[in-house]
Amino acid sequence: MPLGCFGCNTPLRKGERLICTVCRNELPLTEYNFTDENPIDRVFYGRINVKKVNSFLFFTKNGVVKNIIHHLKYKNQQQLGTFFGRWYAQSIKERLDIDIVVPVPLHKKKLTKRGYNQVSLFGQELALHFNASYQENVLFKTANTRTLTKKNRFSRWKVNQDLYKLTNEENVAGKTILLVDDVITTGATIEACATALHKAKNVTIYVATIAVVP
Repeated sequence: MPLGCFGCNTPLRKGERLICTVCRNELPLTEYNFTDENPIDRVFYGRINVKKVNSFLFFTKNGVVKNIIHHLKYKNQQQLGTFFGRWYAQSIKERLDIDIVVPVPLHKKKLTKRGYNQVSLFGQELALHFNASYQENVLFKTANTRTLTKKNRFSRWKVNQDLYKLTNEENVAGKTILLVDDVITTGATIEACATALHKAKNVTIYVATIAVVP
């Protein structure tokens, strides 16, 4: 267990876990759902056929959410994925008939270096909630690209073309899929993964992420 809060680094008090009470109460929850239209849905209009896009938190350049994602992604604090996956799942009121939960994949070299996919435990918690199958290897990444954090939307889109491939089209044909990732920035990665998933016949795609850049 950490001695300090992953959001602000202040010492945790008795009964606090991972994130202090102050940070938890100040987390910028989107309060989006899987029924009503939200601003993230509009990002993907005309770009890719997805049923619904949802995110749990707002991500800003400076703030608690950025610190938390950094610890999850680069500091091997995988328990944060479980923490937010469970919290997010508890907030979902809709009954979605999800068959498979699929994470945005890392390239095998990056996965070997990091040792884990930062959205795996987040996705597994959502799979439990929806009574769905969590499948890590539905998609694979064809190249080990550098981080795209500072790229604009067009640059991300160009890099992401054909970057993700389906392992086996028949395994997901006719399925309802929940695609999960850590942060939506421009939407280019989600668009590329959804495009790859649509290579299979008759798939329905939902998207859920820990955070979104507003």
